[in-house]
Amino acid sequence: SVTLLESGLIGQQASGTNFGNVRRQGRPLAQLPLANRASAIWRTMNRLLGADVEYLEAGHLRVCYRHRPDIVGEFEAYADAARPLGLDLQILSGDMLYERFPFLGKDVLAGSYSPHDGHANPRVVAPAFARAAGRIGACIHENTRIVRAEKVGADFQATSADGRVFRAPALLVASGAWGNLLSTQFGEPVPLSSWGPTMSVTEPVSYAIRPSVGVFTPEEVESVYFRQIPRGNVIIGGSTKGAAYTDERRAPVLPRNVLSQLTHITRLAPALARLHIIRVWSGVEGYLPDGLPVMGPSGRASGLYYAFGFSGSGFQIGPGVGETMAELIDTGATSIAMAPYRIGRFGA
Repeated sequence: SVTLLESGLIGQQASGTNFGNVRRQGRPLAQLPLANRASAIWRTMNRLLGADVEYLEAGHLRVCYRHRPDIVGEFEAYADAARPLGLDLQILSGDMLYERFPFLGKDVLAGSYSPHDGHANPRVVAPAFARAAGRIGACIHENTRIVRAEKVGADFQATSADGRVFRAPALLVASGAWGNLLSTQFGEPVPLSSWGPTMSVTEPVSYAIRPSVGVFTPEEVESVYFRQIPRGNVIIGGSTKGAAYTDERRAPVLPRNVLSQLTHITRLAPALARLHIIRVWSGVEGYLPDGLPVMGPSGRASGLYYAFGFSGSGFQIGPGVGETMAELIDTGATSIAMAPYRIGRFGA
């Protein structure tokens, strides 16, 4: 049996406040087998969960600007390396790019298009998973903040802030930006930092843009992205992140970050300048220095596992992570290479 201890409400933090990108493109090559595993689940997710998670396999377009022509070579090299790993990308430029995606601004030089990536609604995905898990016997406790975790004899014991105690022979720490608080209790601290993405949504307009679109650049301020949903709203993310406070469990939205985002999104797609923003939000995300999550078994306690610190890129691979961790905990092995994600890489 499985017991899920949720500190707040299901999907209240990064799982529900992120952009909703379901993209394999741009991930480290070693992560593509995990991303491919997740993609197979996304394609059957409505049936699997018995709910519409608004998944659209509408493609993902990654572009670069004219003042960074060297990135075109990076696009081509990545496409060549990713193809044997099951990710087919199309490199577009010039008239071919603008004929296919006429909404792009004239500063865009080239694009890498992944036709089988897409996007979904993060507000509904995690709650749908929770409902489906509950239907097959999982016991879910919301508003249960764990303050102490330890191994007592053969079992693990987790104590909540209100004094409840839970016991199990195996423990998976999947607590996002708060993961280090529990891993440290087992002598495995990690350099986890917290940031809040800047997110916006516009008024609805005619549905015209199917793929999610983003800028690939070394400059965070330029790194904006957007997607349109069939209802017509355009969801916008990226540019400068804001501070996030794990003790307060909140990430305030800074007006200057919203203005920066809007400046750069209209460079990417000028027509978006005519739309009204109707809501902005953020959430608490956990980041590790190398951008990779901590995932896999503890190096210190048998039966202890981790899956946290997805550094703003966990939404697409989430279903694959869940399946992989379940396989690892149940059988002791998995076909997914886990070495890049081991907690010991930080010297724990």
